[in-house]
Amino acid sequence: MKYLRFTLLLSLCSALWAAQEKPNVIFILTDDQGYGDLSCTGNPVLQTPALDALYQESTRFTDYHVSPTCSPTRGALLSGHYTNRAGPWHTIMGRSMLRIEAKTMGEVFEESGYATGMYGKWHLGDSYPYRAEDRGFQDVVRHAGGGVGQTPDFWDNSYFDDTYFRNGVPEKFEGFCTDVFFSEAKRFIGESIEAEKPFFAYIAPNAPHLPYHCPEEYWDMYKGKGLTPEEEIFFGMIHNIDDNVKALRSYLEKKGVSDNTIFIFMTDNGTATGHNVYNAGMRGKKGTPYDGGHRVPFFMYWPDGNLDKGRDIETLTSHIDVLPTLMDLCGLEIPMDYSFDGRSLSPLIYENPTPWVDRAIITDSQRVVDPIKWKDSSIMTQRWRLVNGTELYDIEADPAQAKDIASANPEVVASLRSEYDKWWASISPSFVKEERLRIGYDEENPVVLNAHDWITDAPVSPWNQGHIRRGEKIHGYWAIDVEEAGTYDVELRRYPPGVNAAINAELEPGGSVMGLTAYRDPAGRSIGATKAILYVGDYYEEKVVGESNEGIHFTLDLAKGPTKFRATFKTGPKHEDVIGAYYAVVKRR
Repeated sequence: MKYLRFTLLLSLCSALWAAQEKPNVIFILTDDQGYGDLSCTGNPVLQTPALDALYQESTRFTDYHVSPTCSPTRGALLSGHYTNRAGPWHTIMGRSMLRIEAKTMGEVFEESGYATGMYGKWHLGDSYPYRAEDRGFQDVVRHAGGGVGQTPDFWDNSYFDDTYFRNGVPEKFEGFCTDVFFSEAKRFIGESIEAEKPFFAYIAPNAPHLPYHCPEEYWDMYKGKGLTPEEEIFFGMIHNIDDNVKALRSYLEKKGVSDNTIFIFMTDNGTATGHNVYNAGMRGKKGTPYDGGHRVPFFMYWPDGNLDKGRDIETLTSHIDVLPTLMDLCGLEIPMDYSFDGRSLSPLIYENPTPWVDRAIITDSQRVVDPIKWKDSSIMTQRWRLVNGTELYDIEADPAQAKDIASANPEVVASLRSEYDKWWASISPSFVKEERLRIGYDEENPVVLNAHDWITDAPVSPWNQGHIRRGEKIHGYWAIDVEEAGTYDVELRRYPPGVNAAINAELEPGGSVMGLTAYRDPAGRSIGATKAILYVGDYYEEKVVGESNEGIHFTLDLAKGPTKFRATFKTGPKHEDVIGAYYAVVKRR
C-alpha cells in the first residue's frame, strides 16, 4: 500500500469556501456506540430522534471504518495517519500517546485562524506535551485517561458532579458528564461567535462507555423492554447524547450559524454493549477485526456546502480520510512535508467525474506493548475482507461474514496479504521510537505519573480507580524522558496527590451514584506495604513505609535522556511480594 502524499483538491471546493466565510466545524465523537446503536440505522428499541433527523439531512458514509478501540481511532482521526504510525495502538501501558511529530486536527485549524475547543475524552496522553491543550486546542474541558474514574482522572470522579481539567487545571462541575461537555462546547461556540472567529469544536463525550451510569430519567426510558441493566443504561446514555445533539443544533440555529457549520457525527468503534439487541447484521463488536468492531456511522451536514439533502455514499472510507477532507472543505493549509495515509473524500462528496481509485484500507486491534504482525487485523477493499491474514469474506454477498471462502479464492488472499505486507513495511520502522512520559519541563513541573501508563508483563495495567482501591498486585515501569539533567524530588504514593490517606489506609467506599457499580465503589484495602523501593536508571534506594505516610520521598540526580522509572512497595518477605506504586510525583528542583 502506498504511503499517500496528500495534495489539496482546492479546485473542488474553492467555489464553496471562497465565496463565503470559512465554515465552522463541530465534530461529535461518541464512545463505544456502534453502527447499530441508533434508531435511524434500524435499532428496534433505542430511540434517537435528534440523530435520526441529522441522518435524514446528512451525507452519510455507509461503509466507513475506524479502529476497533478508543485511543487508536482518536489518534488516526486527529492525525490522518494509521494509528500504528501515529503511536496510540493501545489504550493503556504507555501506548495511548499520540506521537509528538503527528500534526493534529486542532493544530491545523488553529494555524488557519480558527478558535479551537475540545470537550470530553482525549485519551491520547495526560501530561505535557501530549495533552489536548498542548496539541492545538485553545479551550479544553476534559477528563483524564480513557474514561471518567480511570486511574489518571481526578480521584472519585463518577459521571455526576465531577472535577474535570480546564486547560490543565482541575475545576468542579455540576451535572452529568455528557451534559457538562456539551454545555461547555456551547459556551465556547458562543464566545467564538462574539469574537467573530470561525470555530472548530471537538466534542467527545465518554458516554456510553462503561461503567454504566446515567440520569434516572434516561434509565427509566429503557426499563421493562427485555434488556439487561447494562443495556438499559447504555441506551439511556445514548438517549441523553441525542437530547444534547438536539439542544446543540437548536443553539446553532438561534445563533444564526447553522448553515455555515459543518456538523459531523461519528463513533469511535463498534458497539461495546448493544450487539445482543441489534448489530445491523454485522459480526463482531468492539475490539474485534470483523466489521462489527470497526464499521461505524459517519454523518456530515453542511447547508452552505449543499450537504443537507440526505444521501448515502457507499464507497469504502476511513477515519484516516477525515482530516484531509476537512482541510479541503475549509481551505486549510499544512506544511508540505506532512504526508497523510488517508485521502480527501471531496471527490465522493461532490461527485467529481474523476474516477475514484479503489484501495485497500487496513485496521487492527493491537492492545499490546509492541505491535504484532497480522494481530486482529482486517484488510478491506470495496468487496473483500481478509481477517487475520487467513479468513476471507465477500462483504457484498456475505455482510455478516459468516462464510470463510479463503480456500476457494487463493489469488484474492495472496493479493490482500501483499497489500498488508506493504503496509506493515511502511509503518513498522516507526515502532522502534517509543513515546515516553516527559519530566523536567517548565510547562508541567511537577509531573504526576500513574499506573495507567505502566509498561507491564501483566495482561493489563491498573487502569481504573477500582484497581487502586482494591490494591491490585501488579507492578511495572514508566518509560520516561528527562528533559533537563538535574536534581529531582520524587514522592511515591498509593493514592494520588490530594487524597489525604496513608499508603496502607483502608478507605471507605465512594459515594453511591445512579447506575450500576462505579469505579469508586470498592473499599480501599490495606496493601501491607513495609518498604518503598525506587529504581531509576542506575539509582536504587529503599525506604521504610511508616503507618501514617501518605507518600515516601526520594531525592536523586537524573541525567538528560530516556530511562526506566520503576517504583514499588514491598508487601511481604518473598521476592515476588511487591506491588507497584500507583502514583509518583516527580519534580525538577
